[in-house]
Amino acid sequence: QVQLVESGGGLVQPGGSLRLSCAASGFTFSNYVMKWYRQSPGKQREWVAAINSGGNTNYADSVKGRFTISRDNAKNTVYLQMSSLKPEDTAVYYCNRPIQYWGQGTQVTVSA
Repeated sequence: QVQLVESGGGLVQPGGSLRLSCAASGFTFSNYVMKWYRQSPGKQREWVAAINSGGNTNYADSVKGRFTISRDNAKNTVYLQMSSLKPEDTAVYYCNRPIQYWGQGTQVTVSA
């Protein structure tokens, strides 16, 4: 069955960086678009970034220029490199294989 397992979250100061990982299994990873979403308390889950099977990427305006999505098909893993982090980036970050497959999430907290 499809499994997505995120890791790499934590507490970071404003302006810092983190790299999230999502290890995938149970499907032919290289064939699929992969996405990152996030959800802050009291807010709806929002799309952050996407990467297709060819490596083309798209980003939400709120993270463009600061976040980079990438994939390693040999490792069945998608990454989210986050830089210049802001307190408003604080959220649980989720990996998604469209439409219905989600990881358990990893908490990112940006605070001094």
